[in-house]
Amino acid sequence: MSLTHPPAGARPSQPGVTIPKVTMPALGEMKRQGKPISALTAYDYSTARLADEAGIDLILVGDSLAMVVLGQENTLAVTVDEMLHHTRAVRRAVHRALVVADMPFGSYHGAISDSVANAVRFVKEAGAEAVKVEGPRVELVRALTEAEIPVVGHLGLTPQSVNRMGGYRVQARTADAAQELKADALALARAGAGAIVLEGVPREAAAQITAALSIPTIGIGAGPDCDGQILVFHDLVNLSFAPQAKFVRRYADASALFRSAIERYREDVEHRAFPSDAESYHLASSGRPATGTAGTFADSMSGDAGPDFDSENAVVNRDAFEDWDR
Repeated sequence: MSLTHPPAGARPSQPGVTIPKVTMPALGEMKRQGKPISALTAYDYSTARLADEAGIDLILVGDSLAMVVLGQENTLAVTVDEMLHHTRAVRRAVHRALVVADMPFGSYHGAISDSVANAVRFVKEAGAEAVKVEGPRVELVRALTEAEIPVVGHLGLTPQSVNRMGGYRVQARTADAAQELKADALALARAGAGAIVLEGVPREAAAQITAALSIPTIGIGAGPDCDGQILVFHDLVNLSFAPQAKFVRRYADASALFRSAIERYREDVEHRAFPSDAESYHLASSGRPATGTAGTFADSMSGDAGPDFDSENAVVNRDAFEDWDR
């Protein structure tokens, strides 16, 4: 158990400073103003809080957690309940960013009514502010919009279609295919989608689609002309343990940092260098055996003094408890 942080939701802030909440209409306004949209995946409280505090506009609880968090081969195995679990954790951390939840494979591939019911769960049970669905599912997007659930579309390389595509391959590589992709994007926008992720498509195709749409495009492997960009958090910091895709830029090497810290900890434990005396708790001075005697803990407890449980030394983390008391 860690007592090194205040409870969820507590956040240091400057008096009088307000941070406007990012909403789906706000993303549309960012497109109109020509302001690039930053987006990132997150799957837990810690990474979501870091992303939110760094000013990321959109946080996606992506079904990519199947691979980077759960160790699955692809995204197909992750369940609705697993996605709900992670979305709840992310939502607790986020104050500013728009929280979007990926609907996993199988959760929106049947009857429209069942798909809407699954999307409602993400909003009601997990606090998602929008859901993302893959493919040109115009009728589903229309139904979700009518149910007051904001939708992010996803076109191009759609990972849930990996079996049909025969792998993770760049899409819309011909003029005809690019035109079909553009038509799908326009149809999703007319159906009510608030934004569209374009993944694994040529830069030129993404630029044409972005120019044709009134809603924002969020690119991943789609070039710099989209209205925004998204990356998988674990790719960004080298925690994915997978070959780097062409479009990924690694901004830090967290795997090397974590590995080094873990190795140093193991070495300190093996050499009895951790914990030190300063990192240990002690009995009150009246209850300690004299230095050099054969006194034991049991001996020290047999007297009337006993440990001083009201002393500062008895509190695991006084700062944390003081935060809770406020």
